[in-house]
Amino acid sequence: MIVDQNITTYIHSLEREPDPDLESLRLQAEADGVPVIRRETESFIKVLLGILNPGSILEIGTAIGYSAIFMARNTSEGCHITTVENYEERIAAAENNISKFGMKERITLIGKDAQEVLPALDGTYDLIFLDAAKGQYITFLPDILRLLPRGGILLADNVLQDGELVRSRYTTPRRQRTIHDRMREFIWEIKHSDELETTLLTVGDGLTLSVRK
Repeated sequence: MIVDQNITTYIHSLEREPDPDLESLRLQAEADGVPVIRRETESFIKVLLGILNPGSILEIGTAIGYSAIFMARNTSEGCHITTVENYEERIAAAENNISKFGMKERITLIGKDAQEVLPALDGTYDLIFLDAAKGQYITFLPDILRLLPRGGILLADNVLQDGELVRSRYTTPRRQRTIHDRMREFIWEIKHSDELETTLLTVGDGLTLSVRK
């Protein structure tokens, strides 16, 4: 938790009634231990989509398809979403959910490792949503920059790792230190890149919002 729980609870209390179908998918994901975007992150993305009105979105990290379906439901019919997932069991679940929600024409799921997929992609995307393995964010960055046009948005989720990122790496469990170091490197790079203007937000589990100069 990176903000006071009472504040988060208050923010949640202000939200309108959720889409019942999406809420059912969220609750199932939570019951199965599958991570999906937090409610306050979802609210932020919905506003961002309204401002940006993207024609194309690239999502890196599909999980079971929740956020891709959510973004498709909150963009125009002309917006197409390409989403990448490497975990086989989640690929099958995502395909099923995308079909169940009638989004097969709007969402293209690529079931491969993003490190293999990204170099093969061409064209550009108005919004790139990064929500995959946290230790890989920095390795994806060169291709992300190649795929992001001037004025395009990069949104990266879970960058503060429940507050662990601001602590010394030596207080972090040894098995998590590589992720800790790589995430810090990623944030440093996008904050100091000559190609991006970036802000770090304490929304959900931490978001970075970058615009391509």
